[in-house]
Amino acid sequence: MSRHRSAWSGTQLVRIAGSLAGRFGRAAGTAASGMGNNAPSSLGKSTSSPVNQIQETISDNCVVIFSKTSCSYCTMAKNIFRDMNVNYKAVELDKLEYGSQFQDALHKMTGARTVPRIFVNGTFIGGATDTHRLHKEGKLLPLVRQCYLKKNKRNEVQ
Repeated sequence: MSRHRSAWSGTQLVRIAGSLAGRFGRAAGTAASGMGNNAPSSLGKSTSSPVNQIQETISDNCVVIFSKTSCSYCTMAKNIFRDMNVNYKAVELDKLEYGSQFQDALHKMTGARTVPRIFVNGTFIGGATDTHRLHKEGKLLPLVRQCYLKKNKRNEVQ
């Protein structure tokens, strides 16, 4: 078993509480845009805890990559989503004033402090290697599509 935890192992899953699920309607971009969203993040600027800010970011976006700009594995993960033409939210921890505290919170949430920490549809799927494996097995794109389908249904109801 990989030393990284993934959604498929049944351990260390991070699910967003149902009360936050309605926030998917504010997710940035569409599945077809193919570009990461590196806009300045509000992470670290709120009075809420790092875990709450992380959960809000995850619930607001179908794909979130907690990353560092100098990390080659992070670049590999972003390229997987870019090559699939999937929009993602990249949170560059080395650009945040309190990035280390967010990395500590991610460690508590996912079981590891390394980056990237990747969430799809509110679920932690692992790091770059785990993401690459899921993509190679044909399991990654269906996870992403599931999120966008849910988002579209919510938007139709509103």
